[in-house]
Amino acid sequence: MRRRQVVIACALLACTLAGCGGGGAESFIDPKAVAQLREALSKEPRLPDGFTARPDQAWRMPFGPTDRNCRALFEPVGGRAPRHALTAQAAVSYQGDGLGEQAGVGLAKYAGEEAEEHLDALARARESCRAVRTSSGTDLRLSELQVEDAGDEAVGARLQGRLHGYPYALDVVVSRVGDTIVSVVHTGMNDVDSARTRKVVAAALAMAGA
Repeated sequence: MRRRQVVIACALLACTLAGCGGGGAESFIDPKAVAQLREALSKEPRLPDGFTARPDQAWRMPFGPTDRNCRALFEPVGGRAPRHALTAQAAVSYQGDGLGEQAGVGLAKYAGEEAEEHLDALARARESCRAVRTSSGTDLRLSELQVEDAGDEAVGARLQGRLHGYPYALDVVVSRVGDTIVSVVHTGMNDVDSARTRKVVAAALAMAGA
């Protein structure tokens, strides 16, 4: 438990140093909200079989710079949620037992009704993100991922193709639970089991108190 708290605390500190909670008078870090997210991510997650229960550092995009819409869709799960009215956030990842399998979870809490506004913006980003391509052999095409019973509202997408020349797939689901945005990625080589993705999303929603 001690190690997990240290990992999460370090992620939160890194976010603070990077200015994740900045961006004007309407954005501020609420220590109580930060403590709540830290506690939520310190609990034993109800992840699918094969995932480690010990959280690691926040998930990072493996394909480098990309289209701003695609980047906006993936940044929240890495601890870089939209800043406006942000009061707290934390992000961790978990290793699975499948080839290249990893799950990332990001929680971001907002003042007022900004969580709903941000989810609408992320939904528009999902619609505008068509593919991720780089000169290093990455060519991932995006398709809509149907999401049901995931918080108050949710959007999902699947990226599939080649990452640095190797087969790769990734599911991303962004949900809203009240004033909190819950972001999840589930990755794997060749393919991603959508049933396991749904279980990862359910575990993340439980962390957020849904």
